[in-house]
Amino acid sequence: MITNRIVTSEKSLTKEDFESDQMVKWCPGCGAHAILKSVENVFPEIGYKKENFMFVSGIGCSSRFPYYVNTYGFHGIHGRAAAIATGVKLSNPGLSVWIATGDGDSMAIGGNHFIHIIRRNLDVNIILFNNQIYGLTKGQYSPTTPIGGITRTSPHGTVEHPFVTAGLVMGSQGTFFARVLDTNIKMMNEVMFEAARHDGTSVIEILQNCIIFADKTHAKVTEKEVRDDFQLHLRHGERMLYGKNMEKGIQLKGTKLQGVTVGLNGVEMEDILIHDQYEKNPGLHRMLGKMGPPDLPVALGVIRSAEFETYDDMVEIQIESAREQSEIKCMDDLLKSGETFEVK
Repeated sequence: MITNRIVTSEKSLTKEDFESDQMVKWCPGCGAHAILKSVENVFPEIGYKKENFMFVSGIGCSSRFPYYVNTYGFHGIHGRAAAIATGVKLSNPGLSVWIATGDGDSMAIGGNHFIHIIRRNLDVNIILFNNQIYGLTKGQYSPTTPIGGITRTSPHGTVEHPFVTAGLVMGSQGTFFARVLDTNIKMMNEVMFEAARHDGTSVIEILQNCIIFADKTHAKVTEKEVRDDFQLHLRHGERMLYGKNMEKGIQLKGTKLQGVTVGLNGVEMEDILIHDQYEKNPGLHRMLGKMGPPDLPVALGVIRSAEFETYDDMVEIQIESAREQSEIKCMDDLLKSGETFEVK
């Protein structure tokens, strides 16, 4: 594995260093504001030089991000942020590359690029705003809109089965997947920092509220009355406990996960699973990623962080190997490598 080539900053940076002078044009109450604040909080803590951060985006509300954070940025076209970011990272491995994308931008028109950048395990960080709707284009249903969802383009309810983001990432051989709520900035900060440390493609799914076209779309998880029973906050090396008094937990019964109460029906604390985010086999991570109401809580935090070779490292090694083996070391060598003749 090639060591990190991103240059660290010699001076301490603050969140003010990453604040843009552009007017933020998201709707008041949009969860994207919290995501922006989290990035401004985390980037100084990561420790890279300011000029080594790069944001790439496609199209959508989320894709305005390059304007709103004071780093280098590239506002691309719909669904193509992953392709652009691939070129950026391969041409300049010394950049910390971040992709801002939405559920429609990444998993509909950009679905092909999304699964392949994950499969290749390029060292980039994807922040996926999942509000289960197309917001910028005024309320069409998206690939993550729940079946039966009433939207501008499904007035009688959508009949399409939605993607589970975790399942798509794991199925694409993803090495890092985390899920957070836009209402929990502390967890967002922690997860983004972990993503930056990860060598490979990191995907952070942020369950975000669109106050205009999909208000309270994540209410089954976020509402005060239900959040204790439907939020499982994962931490590596700790038992998977939830509930108002942490009296509930996740147990593996055969090949399925189930929610149990410690002290009832013979369930002991030792029966509750311990989270291992670094496990290379994604089996349990897949199951955690698919959990949710009405039977189980939604898993939040870093679900998977496995170490595998990265695409950019392997490309760099291949290039160096080709250079060492080739007799051609410069342009003159190339021009003189075949049969030549002299014009007098």
